[in-house]
Amino acid sequence: TADGPKHLDVNITRAKFQELTEDLVQRTLGPVRSALRDAKLDPSQITEVILVGGSTRMPRIQDVVKEFFGKEPHRGVNPDEVVAIGAAIQGGILAGDVKDILLLDVTPLSLGIETMGGVMTRLIEANTTIPTKRSEIFSTASDSQPSVEIHVLQGERSMAVDNKTIGRFTLDGLPPAPRGIPQIEVTFDIDANGIMHVHAKDKATGKEQSIKITHGSGLSKDEIERMKTDAKAHADEDKKRRDEVDTRNGADALVFQTERQMKELADKLQPDQKAKLEAAVGRVKEALKGTNITEIKNSADDLNKIWSDIAPSLYQQQAQGQPQGEPQGTPGGEQQSSSGDSAENVDYEVVDDDKK
Repeated sequence: TADGPKHLDVNITRAKFQELTEDLVQRTLGPVRSALRDAKLDPSQITEVILVGGSTRMPRIQDVVKEFFGKEPHRGVNPDEVVAIGAAIQGGILAGDVKDILLLDVTPLSLGIETMGGVMTRLIEANTTIPTKRSEIFSTASDSQPSVEIHVLQGERSMAVDNKTIGRFTLDGLPPAPRGIPQIEVTFDIDANGIMHVHAKDKATGKEQSIKITHGSGLSKDEIERMKTDAKAHADEDKKRRDEVDTRNGADALVFQTERQMKELADKLQPDQKAKLEAAVGRVKEALKGTNITEIKNSADDLNKIWSDIAPSLYQQQAQGQPQGEPQGTPGGEQQSSSGDSAENVDYEVVDDDKK
């Protein structure tokens, strides 16, 4: 206060103390439920519960633990000392003085990048044990794209805008090439200290860029819990938005692949086949201009059906001695990258090759 600190010394009963602290006690069950859910376990599957921290001496805490897990908690450790011992061991491990003990930590939220349509493509899932490293191949979204932007995100929502930006950098100097051809390797590498290094490398030129993301770029415990709660509350909405983006992206890729294969197969397609494909491509392009997802899906399905009807005659021509080559397949399939991994185009930056 303005006159200095005020001290309060009041005797209260245990019942009154439990009444004052009950909301705090119940709040501790939230992280417990979350941990069990992430581990895909039920309370009955836990063999022993160890109480850690001085507050666990409270009888009410012990009663709540017994009620929740259906068994008496373990009281064989000093709840104060065990915290200090654990911190000392972790400090010794990080300093390199302790080598025969490994304490494992996990990523509290998923980590990924923004891809076509503003979606978040995950590279490292929540609750992954660290240290960890994950690499994926991505590609460009437009012809002769000179650079890609790597937008690093943290969170559990499907759309990039609903997650937290923890880093952003650009890999430039890409040589001119058709969309989907450049192979860009993106690597997330988290060390034992929780520091993440994100690298992007163009496999053709060897050019690369990277960024280091420390704990200060992350979220507090309260923010992490809030984001997890938000993800659950908006799960249905996010799924719908993600499905809409995937449908639109798939249709756009189908148009691109169809037009490319029509050029490659120009001497094999019959005039009526070419006319059907051109008309179907036009309908998909027209649908993509609007917002009717059902219309986009139906027009893309129609285009895929036309390819399915045409494919047998193309294979028959090859079997009868036409120029040999790799089977073209229908453009509705995945585009193949130069490394043999499938890749799908993304918005302005990169593309996830695991979306199969």
